[in-house]
Amino acid sequence: MSLDEKIFGQMPDGTPVKIYTLRNPRGMIARITEFGAIITELHVPDRNGKDGNVVLGFDDLDRYLRGHPFFGAIAGRVANRIGNGKFVLDGQEYALAKNNGPNHLHGGLKGFDKKVWKSKPLPAGGHSVAVEMSCFSLDGEEGYPGNLTLTVLYTLTDRNELRIDYKATTDKATPVNFTNHSYFNLAGSGDILAHELWLNADKYTPVDDGLIPTGEIKSVKGTALDFTKQTAVGARYKETGLKTPGYDHNFVLNHGGKRLDLAARVEEPKSGRVLEVLTTEPGVQFYTANGLDGSITGVGGVQYPRFGGFCLETQHFPDSINKPNFPSVVLHPRETFESTTVFKFSVK
Repeated sequence: MSLDEKIFGQMPDGTPVKIYTLRNPRGMIARITEFGAIITELHVPDRNGKDGNVVLGFDDLDRYLRGHPFFGAIAGRVANRIGNGKFVLDGQEYALAKNNGPNHLHGGLKGFDKKVWKSKPLPAGGHSVAVEMSCFSLDGEEGYPGNLTLTVLYTLTDRNELRIDYKATTDKATPVNFTNHSYFNLAGSGDILAHELWLNADKYTPVDDGLIPTGEIKSVKGTALDFTKQTAVGARYKETGLKTPGYDHNFVLNHGGKRLDLAARVEEPKSGRVLEVLTTEPGVQFYTANGLDGSITGVGGVQYPRFGGFCLETQHFPDSINKPNFPSVVLHPRETFESTTVFKFSVK
């Protein structure tokens, strides 16, 4: 197990930004930068032992600063969407930045994905190596109440797992919902339509045209959202009910966020790579990079086409702060928010 650090680049104001490289003896490598606490690269061997980068990202900080679709970043203070960019909490209405049409998305105009986080590498143990990222969000930032402190611990294990542990506190009641927005491609390039997905989810949350949940929870049975049996992503991607082909749906996990449990399993037939996602969260957003169009070139000169990656964003449900029947996202003073997600890799 090893950990190295170097300067990834500089912010416009001259602030240096570090990047960390975590390695295990089985050939897995994770690169994580202080900017947005972003996973920039994740290398895992295929069934023949050949290395491959399985996430979308960039080689340099400047490219991230020019804008990107949340590649590998921590999204917050509230990941996903809040309808009409507002909510009422303890009798007071709060207006948020509207950065997705009339709605609020992934924390607003300057969410946690655009912050320079403080980092602390932790001593390597016999079976793992880790780096801790922390950020502070001021009361009123992007419209949210309360001073919030968030710590994210990234741990690479010798079992080819990347574990993400979240811990947050606030001095005033506030909604919180954090996720890592990595785009995976287990083949390393091309589209992900031949990837095969299984989800531990019998239900999903239907949405309106703006992708805001209606408040209903429906069965996936008989729909293109039924991944209770392993199915190729491209088998029914034109039948999802969205305006354009592809998936961008929140699934209600069967374990209900009560414990760390298997949420999803993805296989890529040619490389043999397998990704399992475990989480303590009650939901997962499955997104197939419907917004990519081939105009972005990433790490190693790889072009990112439409459906060039998939996200499994472990989370509370979108717009939960405005949906009393959804699991609560409100964090109160003297409470500690804790959540864990694990990305586990193997070959078949």
